[in-house]
Amino acid sequence: WQSEEQGHGAIILAVLLWLFWDMRHALAQLPVRPSASLGWPVFAFGLILYLTGRMFGISILEFGSQPLVVAGALLLMRGKSALRLAWFPILYFVFMIPLPSVVVDAITGSLKQWISVIVEQLLYVAGYPIARTGVILSIGPYQLQVADACSGLHSMFSLAALGTLFMYIMGRKPKLHMAIMLLLILPIAFAANIVRVMALVLITFYLGDEAGQGFLHGAAGMVLMLIALMFFFLLDKVLDALLLKSAKN
Repeated sequence: WQSEEQGHGAIILAVLLWLFWDMRHALAQLPVRPSASLGWPVFAFGLILYLTGRMFGISILEFGSQPLVVAGALLLMRGKSALRLAWFPILYFVFMIPLPSVVVDAITGSLKQWISVIVEQLLYVAGYPIARTGVILSIGPYQLQVADACSGLHSMFSLAALGTLFMYIMGRKPKLHMAIMLLLILPIAFAANIVRVMALVLITFYLGDEAGQGFLHGAAGMVLMLIALMFFFLLDKVLDALLLKSAKN
């Protein structure tokens, strides 16, 4: 959580605590029907994963054990009805689990390549003197490398967490509405990241290398999330209007 890549983990934990706190009364009112035959194996397996991850320093096992421990505890205290009630926060634990480095490296490399190509083509069509060598963009007298942080992978992960939470809070909507929004979370984050990289390239071109690597570079990350969230909320409104019109017809 002290690294930029996993900094969202603390926020995910805070959201999980709020979700469980919000449903505490509903959980307390459930009939007490413990499912020991299922609860103990799930709970024990979660503890084994945690201890293994803790002993060998494997964070993916440490964090991956948490939904199993919580699910097992719910089964032992209240039964399967508690598991059905708390399905969303248990699944939401996924966003707190760090991605394996092998997966991160493979996806990051492809994303950087795609972003470099798209940014070069868009700015070239717009009339800017830009060229590309691999993931290095040359514009005017400046060269910029599309680094791992600019791949957008972690912003996609963060937006997916925000998007699924938004859909859960908004309540029941048509399945088609939910499916379209889920499918478009990652494309929206990818498009927003392209806007971010383009903005940094243009800032460097007009204001110099210091401006592109200074405060504006960090601020671009916040702008990226705002742009992505704006598109996501706009998509929700558009789908509401279209599906409502379709239902009336």
